[in-house]
Amino acid sequence: MHSSRPYLIRALYQWLLDNDCTPYVVVDAERTGVVVPEQFVQNGQIVLNIGPGAVRELFMENDMVAFNARFSGQPMTVELPIDAIIAIYARENGVGMVFGQEPVMPDDASGAAEAGSDELDERDSHLGAVARTDEESGEGNDDNDDDSRPRKGRPSLKVIK
Repeated sequence: MHSSRPYLIRALYQWLLDNDCTPYVVVDAERTGVVVPEQFVQNGQIVLNIGPGAVRELFMENDMVAFNARFSGQPMTVELPIDAIIAIYARENGVGMVFGQEPVMPDDASGAAEAGSDELDERDSHLGAVARTDEESGEGNDDNDDDSRPRKGRPSLKVIK
């Protein structure tokens, strides 16, 4: 599976613009592939305004965010690998999202080839049904005596490793 981070960044960027907010990103400037003005890096991080008025030729793809901007009057092409982006938020009110460490995503092609089948390896995480207690399942409800139909109640998921 692909990382969800680039999709979330693009969605939040558009959402912030739609709400007349200025999107800012916090970047880990010490990550490999990060190209930012070093004079503005503080504690290994840099905060960048990526709003339409601040950048030109914004490029947001699954592996990289890149744009042209001016810093102290000097033009520069900024390159931000997706995994170096720590957060995206609105300057006006701080609303946004901080990204944590993403789990390692199984690779569609290599995972099937290594396992030799379409079944998941026991070590991979997958979703499974969780048995409900009598309280949750509505035990005693005459409307749902057929065990083949799902019982009414609050749905839940459990990650099985």
